[in-house]
This record gives sequence, structure tokens and C-alpha cells, in this order.
Amino acid sequence: MNNKANVAVVILTYNESVHIARALKCIVGFANEIFVVDSYSSDDTVDLAKENGAQVLQHPFQNYARQFEWALENAPINADWVMRLDADEIIEADLAAEIRAKLPTLPADVTGINLNRKTIFQGKFIRWGGRYPLTLLRIWRHGKAHIEDRWMDEHMYLTEGRTVTFGGGFSDHNLHDLTFFTAKHNGYASREALDVLNRRLHLFDPQVELTRQTTAKQAKIKRFFKESVYNRLPFEISAIFYFLFRYVVQLGFLDGREGLIYHFLQGFWYRFLVGAKLRELEQAVKEATSEEERRSVIARLSRQRLK
Repeated sequence: MNNKANVAVVILTYNESVHIARALKCIVGFANEIFVVDSYSSDDTVDLAKENGAQVLQHPFQNYARQFEWALENAPINADWVMRLDADEIIEADLAAEIRAKLPTLPADVTGINLNRKTIFQGKFIRWGGRYPLTLLRIWRHGKAHIEDRWMDEHMYLTEGRTVTFGGGFSDHNLHDLTFFTAKHNGYASREALDVLNRRLHLFDPQVELTRQTTAKQAKIKRFFKESVYNRLPFEISAIFYFLFRYVVQLGFLDGREGLIYHFLQGFWYRFLVGAKLRELEQAVKEATSEEERRSVIARLSRQRLK
């Protein structure tokens, strides 16, 4: 008996040989279509993806949002539902069973499904500090959702319908070391600083406004406080208070030594770095004498190919 759900899973990759086989093995039991969109990896990501049942497409990378939207437009998706999954994420057995059982029974007005993601850091489940659950829109009816056109913190949003939430296990479990973690977040900081600068100077097209109806409520609330409160404060103050809020008020200290490392790096160092990079960008832009020079300076400092 075919126990697969009518769902296509889309995964973006670049040098994900350490993760991709694990990610594919946890979805092969319920996904009837699997697409890996690779940014020309130099390791054996593509070979591993094909060996584990994925169709592989390749496309040059600009940013996550643009790459994922390209995937939605170009992957030969025939399934009724689409799922977004990162290569370092895991769909646990209970969630896989929930998808198989519930997906065919949902009413037509349900066009999106939220999943509750947990973070595994250095082998530790980071339960506190506001990190669990992270509720994200990750499954939607084909053609009923898009991804925000942002440099960082991009969310899926629905074009119509409503969402429900599945409660099964869904984990972000990156297997790389701290050097990789800090390098990745250094890149994230550049992209997030560029996003904030964009909103202040209107460099690019206006972005979609998230609402409770179009994406997970938690994502909407977090976005509101980040843009309306946090980003309006001096970063020297906001980064400190955010870390203390996560670590003390939201009980991050209960996550032990691994939690201290994670909350300090992700909740203070990263937030401080975003603010410092934004300050650097703003000062450089003020000194530019033309629009062309301004864009050139922004591209150089952020190390991003501007749209």
C-alpha cells in the first residue's frame, strides 16, 4: 500500500554532504517528489542527493529567497502540497506519520501548515530562551504561497486560505563545529544589516507585510517587535537587553553550558554584530556621492550581489 502523502519537498543546498543524506532519509517515507536545488556544490552533495532519491536542479545563488522562489517556479512539481526543508533539518518519525495521516483530510480552506521547530546545538536540545517552539509555515498547497523577497529572515506567506499546526518533531540539527557556526552567522549579519538598511533607505522594492492569516502568528509578532522596537534602539543597548531577556527572563540559563554558548553567540554576539555592520553601512552610504557609488559601497561591505 502506498503510504506517501501527495507532497513535494524542496531543499536548497551548497556543500551539504554532511547533512543531505540524513535529510532525505527522513522524508523519503512520505514525500512522493523530492527536489534538491543546488548552487554548484564542490563536494559530493549532488551525488548523495541522487543516490537518496532526489531530483537535482542547479542554479547560481544570489540569496535564499531568490533561490527558493526560482525553485518553486522551475522545479517540475506535480504534487498538491509543497514543503520547504533545509538540508540540516530533520523530520522526525511522529511528524512524518502525522503528515501522511492528516494531509489528505484537510478542508480546502486550509492552504498552509505550520511546524514547531526545535534547535539542537552541540547535541543539546535548546528548550529555553524563547527558542522552542519556533513555529514556521513550512507546508502549503501548491501555488498558494511565496517566500518573502528579503536578504535575511525570509518567511513563507500564503496568498489565500488559512493555516493549521502539526505537532510532530521537527529539528534544526546542524552537525558542523563552532567555526562554521560563527562564519555562517557572520554572513547572516551582513545580510540582515542590508535588510535593515533597505527598509530605512528604500533601496529595493517594498517587501510583503506578514499578517497572522498569511504566515505563522509567532513569526508575525517577532517581526513586529524587531522592526518597531528592537531596530529603533542603539545596538549597544538592544543587544545586551535582548541577551538578558532570553537568558534570564526566558530562562535560557536552564539550557546548561551548551545553552550559555548558544544564547550568548546567537542572542548577543550576533545581534551586536548586525548593529555594528549596519552602522558601518550607514556611515559609508553617507559618504557616497552618487547612486552608483552608494550601491557599489553597499555591495562591497555586505559582500552581496545586489538586485
